[in-house]
Amino acid sequence: MNKSKICIIFIITLISFGQVAFAQRYERGLIDKTVALVGGEMIQLSTIEAEVQMMMLQGITSDKNIRCEVLENLIIQKLLLTQARADSLSINPDQIESELNRRIQEVMTQLGGEKATEEYFKKPIFKLKADWREMLTEQFLTQEMRSKIAQSISEITPSEVNRFYQNTPQDSLPIVPTQYKFRQIAIYPDKESAVLSVKERLLEFRERIIKGERFSTLATLYSQDPGSAVRGGELGMAAAAMYWAPFSDAAMSLKEGQVSQIVETPDGFHIIQMIKKEGEMFNARHILLKPQYTTIDRAKAFNELDSIRNLIVSDSISFVNAAMRFSQDPKSYINGGLVSDKYSGSAYFEKDQLKPIDFNILKDLKEGEISMPFETTDDEGRSGNTVYKIIKLEQIIPSHIANLQYDYSILHNEVTNREAMKAIEKFIDKKKESTFIRVDSLFDNCPFIREGWLK
Repeated sequence: MNKSKICIIFIITLISFGQVAFAQRYERGLIDKTVALVGGEMIQLSTIEAEVQMMMLQGITSDKNIRCEVLENLIIQKLLLTQARADSLSINPDQIESELNRRIQEVMTQLGGEKATEEYFKKPIFKLKADWREMLTEQFLTQEMRSKIAQSISEITPSEVNRFYQNTPQDSLPIVPTQYKFRQIAIYPDKESAVLSVKERLLEFRERIIKGERFSTLATLYSQDPGSAVRGGELGMAAAAMYWAPFSDAAMSLKEGQVSQIVETPDGFHIIQMIKKEGEMFNARHILLKPQYTTIDRAKAFNELDSIRNLIVSDSISFVNAAMRFSQDPKSYINGGLVSDKYSGSAYFEKDQLKPIDFNILKDLKEGEISMPFETTDDEGRSGNTVYKIIKLEQIIPSHIANLQYDYSILHNEVTNREAMKAIEKFIDKKKESTFIRVDSLFDNCPFIREGWLK
């Protein structure tokens, strides 16, 4: 349950035409104005300031004037938006609401609740939601327009891919990271007894708390969530949606001071004490314990894997047949232990797609070699899902510059993406020339990327 906080930056360097004073005046609510017209669409200074506030909240800074960048992006968005509306493009309202709620919950979690969020943005939540709903609607319509333009390009032919490859300097071609193809034989320990032990411990803690011991003391001493244990198990005010559903459901059902029964999540097993609830947000303490396996469990699994490995090395059985016969991993054993990505189906993995433990084993193997038994987590990577493995490195493709022989699909995607970007840029330039655009003189000194905004 370790929630990483995004650093909130409240001070940024504002350059050119005295915008420090101007921003300060705006923050005091003294002025708002239309700073740009794009066809029939207006861009308000308040819109720019709201976007700047959000960027600051996310720790985003700029070497240039951040307000200039925001304004230029909004002008481009308005150009695309007018065409999206002219083409009667539509978006799913449920998608907008889902993204709106996600952003609101994330921001309230970062800032510490609804009241703190209202103070930061200087407006009530209902008004903030209305503003962001309109902003998200425009952003989604704009993205739909970009997609429509991108899809209008002709299908990229092999000759175009070949021409791109031949005419592009080597140092400008895509770099393909090192890739690994491997098989595995996996054995799971006896989870039932380990889970029972964890539950008994948590029930003991709960009973001690009910009898008067401090929850925070036990959390500090025993919780296996290092991020909250140092704070006595306290998680901080956060939106319920930021947690696993079983955890948030159990927490929200508690009264302040009340302690939950045992709750299971992919992180492990918890007991929770409610501190404070505020709408759909709460602050709670928890104690997290994860199933632990004994040296006996480990030794038993290692001995079994050692025996299987010896059979394979002595050619008594192939790795493929051994995996189909002995492996307990339901996803890979049927394919002779061949591991594939659950999203793409690819049997080739880059470093970042592998669990660190698995990568550390693979990187030291040569093609055809079989590892010694090792302990890791299952392919879901969840805490407590310990698994013991041996793996065989089938193939390693070293990092290289993309080539036509092995990486045609990568090069095809690169050409497609470049042509799509060209089409979008061409559309923006053409639309800019045919659209009435006026920018307030306040932004005369902006270092815009495109020319022609200031007419």
